[in-house]
Amino acid sequence: MTKHLKGIDFPAEKKDLVKHAQHMKAEKIVIDEIQKMEDREYGNMADVMKAFGGKGSEEGSSKSGSRSSKQQTGSQAGQSKSHSRSHH
Repeated sequence: MTKHLKGIDFPAEKKDLVKHAQHMKAEKIVIDEIQKMEDREYGNMADVMKAFGGKGSEEGSSKSGSRSSKQQTGSQAGQSKSHSRSHH
């Protein structure tokens, strides 16, 4: 996302973000995601990223939550498996 908005002047409205992304030849999916964001003025890139990440906050939190729990259980399971294998 940030590379498609590189060089944009802030503050910027959503329509400005869309225009800039199109000018930067961003993929359609990136432009679509910007268009789903709240129609307001964004003060800086962090503001944009917060809105960009926040629009799917339910998806984002559940995905990151499941990823971290999988990594933890995966590493624990991997450790116990490797211990049992080394004994064989």
